[in-house]
Amino acid sequence: MMEGSSSVTPLLFRNLITSLFILAETSISSLTQKHKTLELIRYVFISSFLFFLRLLLSLNPRSTKNNESSLYEADCSRRNHKFMPAANAGGDDSDTAIARALSQLLSIVNDIPVSSRKYQAVRSLAENVIHDNQREGVEALRQVNRTVLSAAFSRTLSQLEAAATVEQQHHGGGGDGDIGGLDTGHHHHWIVRAVRSVADVVWTKRVSSGGSRSSAEKLAAELLWLAETMASCGFAQESVRRWASASILARLSLSAEPRLQASLVKLSALLLKYAKDMGVNEGIDDDTESKKEQQKRNEAKMQMQMLMLWIPLLCIASNGTDVPVLSVGERAELERVMEETIETLEEEDQEGVLSLWLHHFTYCSSSDWPNLHASYARWCNASRKQFLIHNS
Repeated sequence: MMEGSSSVTPLLFRNLITSLFILAETSISSLTQKHKTLELIRYVFISSFLFFLRLLLSLNPRSTKNNESSLYEADCSRRNHKFMPAANAGGDDSDTAIARALSQLLSIVNDIPVSSRKYQAVRSLAENVIHDNQREGVEALRQVNRTVLSAAFSRTLSQLEAAATVEQQHHGGGGDGDIGGLDTGHHHHWIVRAVRSVADVVWTKRVSSGGSRSSAEKLAAELLWLAETMASCGFAQESVRRWASASILARLSLSAEPRLQASLVKLSALLLKYAKDMGVNEGIDDDTESKKEQQKRNEAKMQMQMLMLWIPLLCIASNGTDVPVLSVGERAELERVMEETIETLEEEDQEGVLSLWLHHFTYCSSSDWPNLHASYARWCNASRKQFLIHNS
């Protein structure tokens, strides 16, 4: 009886501490969305808690054994969960065996390295499944491709952002004197280094556990492949929408490694072309003018977002390390695409895009591309005419 009581006491104490930790961690997590410094504190807090929890469990060998078994089962469940998507309550076409098979294939493509002899085999198998779904000519199978590929593009984009963040921290981390822009003083350098080391370890493990073990360059190449595959299936707009909202990656790309920048330039060039062609095969079933007008406004907004996000990268990274990222013909074609896209925007939106281009084009000494001088001159002429009309 005494033995049972002694084994229950640490368990109750552990559960109490765990409940308090979850409450505190939830509160801190809600604040880290606004304050980046608190994110660092949160990582240290989590690491410290896990250490003391392990120390507490070591006081009770039986509890430790049971806990390790539970942890093992939970880890197995987590690993298997990504290959077994939860059933959809709505019973849509994505909750089918063929959808789960395709989702598993695309997830494995993300996970295994290109150097593996299995990589190309798995990727080819995924391409065959996608092609066979399209070849059947059944709308339900087409929607399977659309849903699974769109989810894969979003997942790969998130992994790319995480991998680019980690690579940037490893290659271009800040000095020891500040954390998140806060001056800590010379007398606390050892504290800063210790905290940063713990945070780096926790962050790296967190990214790895999330499936972002692949290099950023590999993930960018897979995004390009997914975008081309989605376009061949007739829904390039899905990849365009996600690329037009990838503001974090666009910011990281400006200081990324040259090889990663080159991959992102190719991907941006492709998706800018897709963005220009959006609407050609969409909206056919719209039976009201209001729907068509709303669709046009949404497309114009998306096209502007694409230009605003990725023009800075095009200006600074198009030359590449050894050879230009794009050929002469590809550059000329993309310039034409950008000019035609800008022409479709409202005058105020044109001003925003062209002002951004002029700034980065002027201050980038290593590149004279993209050349949008003609678009800038046309916008100036149109603005001048509008000014004269209002003041006549």
